[in-house]
This record gives sequence, C-alpha cells and structure tokens, in this order.
Amino acid sequence: MTATTDNRPWRGVLVATALPLNDDLSVNYDKFAEHCAWLVENGCDGVVPNGSLGEYQVLTPEERAKVVETAVAAIGGSRVMPGVAAYGSAEARRWAEQAKDAGCGAVMLLPPNAYRADERSVLAHYEEVAKAGVPVVAYNNPIDTKVDLVPELLAKLYEEGYIHAVKEFSGDVRRAYQLAELAPGLDLLIGADDVLLELAVAGAKGWVAGYPNALPGASVELYRAAVDGDLDTAGKLYRQLHPLLRWDSKVEFVQAIKLSMDIVGRHGGPVRPPRVPLLPAQEAAVREATERAVAAGLA
Repeated sequence: MTATTDNRPWRGVLVATALPLNDDLSVNYDKFAEHCAWLVENGCDGVVPNGSLGEYQVLTPEERAKVVETAVAAIGGSRVMPGVAAYGSAEARRWAEQAKDAGCGAVMLLPPNAYRADERSVLAHYEEVAKAGVPVVAYNNPIDTKVDLVPELLAKLYEEGYIHAVKEFSGDVRRAYQLAELAPGLDLLIGADDVLLELAVAGAKGWVAGYPNALPGASVELYRAAVDGDLDTAGKLYRQLHPLLRWDSKVEFVQAIKLSMDIVGRHGGPVRPPRVPLLPAQEAAVREATERAVAAGLA
C-alpha cells in the first residue's frame, strides 16, 4: 500500500505557526485566528499548529485541541496540518483522531521522542497513528528527538502506507537524492528554513516553514522562485533573508521568530517556561536582521 497522489494538502508553504500569548501567558485565540487568516491572505498555503514552534509541549490538552479548532474555523480544515506528537502512540493517535474530527486534511508526527527508539518501535508508532485514518506526514528531527528517520527507514514507512511525506529537518541535503531513489512517491518537505534553496532545488514539494510567521510575502516569493528554478530571484532573496532563516535551526527559534513578528507589527508575544527570553546580544542580532529585511521591503 502506498500513498495516494491526488489530494496532498501538505504541498506548498505551510507555516508552522507560532502561538500568540498574552502577557499572563494565556493563549490569545483571537490573535491566533487572525494570524492564520493573515498568513493565507499573504500567499501561504496552510498552517501547522501544535508543532515545536507552537509550543505544544507546554499546552494543556484543552488548549491544544482549541488551537486546532481555531485554525480550522479561521481558514478551513484542508489548510490545517496539526502536529500530533506525544510520548505514547495511543496519545498521538488520539490527537490524530481529534484533528480528523476537526476536519483537518493531514497531520504531522514525530517519532517516539521520550526515549531513543529503535526501528521496530518507530514502525509500530507510525502504524498505530496511521490507524486514525488521516494522512500522516513524518517529521524527522534527529537533533531534538535523538531518533533519526534515515532514508531507508522512511522508505519502509512509506511502503507500509504509514506516511505520505516527510518534513526533513536533519539539515543533510544529500538525503533528498537518496530518498528520491528509495521512495520516489514520498513527498519531501523542507523542514529547516536555512536549507530551503538547497532542498527546493533537490525536488522538495513543500515547506513547513518558520519565518513566514513574520515575513510571509517575501518567504512565499522565495519558495516559489526556488521550486520554479528561478535561481536569480531565489538566490537574491535567500541571501537577504538568510540572517533570519538560520534562526529557525537554533535553540532559540521560537523566541527569535516571535520577536520578529512583534517588530513587523504582528503579535508574537512571550514564550512559556521553560523557555526564557533571548539574551540581549541575541535580541539585538534578531532585531537588526529583521529591521534590515523591513528596510529592504521584505516585510
């Protein structure tokens, strides 16, 4: 059994949404709904709530469910691909079922991330969540999860029908070509902003993106130019945006992107513990790069 080829809501620019918080650290659902709509109005194809950037690990179950429902109400379920990561496969499956019930077209799933899982555990995990009956996009983030979905393992997951695409965050762009050989029907999605051009050239079908939270128009233009092979346009934009895009691969990516959102007039807001605010030097670097992008007309 392999993935279908018709309805692929994970293709294009899907923004891993930052979650607007109030000063008391409560979720501002009205701002979040407005943010989802604003992203689509500015050319993005959809959103990925409850990912790492959405601080899903520090949300209550009630908040996490409401985030999904808010996004669906704002832009329609076909444009919403929630993260459904959880410590246990049963819990991850329940989040996938919740997303399906809310009307979402797909979900994004990390491998087991409470321990360093072996291949059999990874296969069992994706098999269980696939039973929810909503297309699953794997999320490979070996830096944070310590479980590496290498091309051979992704090919097995695809061949079994457990996954339809992969958000690739390893930073190793060479894998794109190996993956295309081992599982040509599996869609590769750019998972780290600072390797966008390299993976677009290698045949990526989408981008699960961080910095469009602050700069959607320029980011979408960059992605479209890159996948269309317009390397003059893409190369110039990439060089202009890269001082910001590289923050997506840093430990402080949530704080950096939220700060950029605040600078361009969006509502990023604070982060929940255990995350802490940026150090002064980090804040200065993000502020300078954001203001330079604004001055260049990229906001």
